[in-house]
Amino acid sequence: MKNAEELKNLVKDKYSEIALQSKEQNEASCCGATGCSTVDYAIFADNYSELEGYNPDADLGLGCGVPTEFAQIRKGDTVLDLGSGAGNDCFVARALVGEGGKVIGVDMTEAMISKARENADKLNFNNVEFRQGEIEALPLAANRVDVVISNCVLNLVPDKKKAFAETYRVLKPGGHFSISDVVLIGELPADLVNAAEMYAGCVSGAIQKEEYLNIIREAGFVNVTIQKEKAIQVPDEILQDYLDTDGIMQFRESNIGIYSITVYGDKPEEAANCCTPGSGCC
Repeated sequence: MKNAEELKNLVKDKYSEIALQSKEQNEASCCGATGCSTVDYAIFADNYSELEGYNPDADLGLGCGVPTEFAQIRKGDTVLDLGSGAGNDCFVARALVGEGGKVIGVDMTEAMISKARENADKLNFNNVEFRQGEIEALPLAANRVDVVISNCVLNLVPDKKKAFAETYRVLKPGGHFSISDVVLIGELPADLVNAAEMYAGCVSGAIQKEEYLNIIREAGFVNVTIQKEKAIQVPDEILQDYLDTDGIMQFRESNIGIYSITVYGDKPEEAANCCTPGSGCC
């Protein structure tokens, strides 16, 4: 079992590769990085092409939802995107906040930050910025953003409690998040969990749905609701890279579920003079 630092380095290495690939290359693999599968299954990503603000150069096909669809973003808002990649969700969010708003993307991968900044420069955007940093230690001051979004990233973060505590910290009192992510119902086969490629882009690293929701509530968020949920059917052509025939059959018959969810939560208005719950300052 890899420790948190090893897992971070693994994800960073994989996403450095992905940053240099096209959307078509990434969608042809469940894990994003080449070598996982030759089958063209975009089994997680949703279609962004009709959304205002969509920029094809920023779409690497890595999402598992459209968090901006449910994020209740308003003109003039400051929006933070966790794990912003090449900037896809940031540019869609910018169309919603308008010229008077601001969008900040945070990603730990230098290659992704470079690609996102290049895309923003091409579009001459002056209210979208990208900062390199980790979600467990966000490079923002407290109480700074109105809305937090994220798309299929937090499942890759080893310490999800810290990630949601940081999300709580940077949100203004009365602010909220809408995050798309991958969760599980039931235990995945060990071979699937331990596969490095699956960890770096698909399922491994995801936790049980109820545990995920409990972490959010324990961070202090209220009105926690699932805005959208869909089952992910991983094709046999992908599973066979990790499981033998009997293993695939057992997996199919086990009723184990892999789900894409978009979840919402509010930071209470009364949190104005309070830090993250459990930090000792409240």
